[in-house]
Amino acid sequence: MAKLTQEDILAYLEEATILELNDLVKAIEDKFGVVAAAAVAAAPAEEAKDEGPSEVTVTLTSVGGTKVAVIKAVREITGLGLVDAKKLVDGAPAAIKENISPEEADQIKEKLMAAGATVEIK
Repeated sequence: MAKLTQEDILAYLEEATILELNDLVKAIEDKFGVVAAAAVAAAPAEEAKDEGPSEVTVTLTSVGGTKVAVIKAVREITGLGLVDAKKLVDGAPAAIKENISPEEADQIKEKLMAAGATVEIK
């Protein structure tokens, strides 16, 4: 029997039906004791970037009509004393917390918005 070339094999594969290819795969598995499996590629690094940032900053953009409630919320979130929390709120726009997870940022945003403030997450 003549040795098959790579071109001969590729030509056969191009013309074979799905059933013929399925039988070929089964025969190769039986003959060589292997299992055919689809290759699974790892997600490229760029896809991870599309998921969003891993660290964000919560910025108080405006206080709204309930300044006292916002100061209380800022104190609770940051652990600052009353005077420092008031200075932070009076200095709006001001970063409330930096380099935190997006989940924590969402919780902080909810607290501040419940107090009447406007918040931005970047």
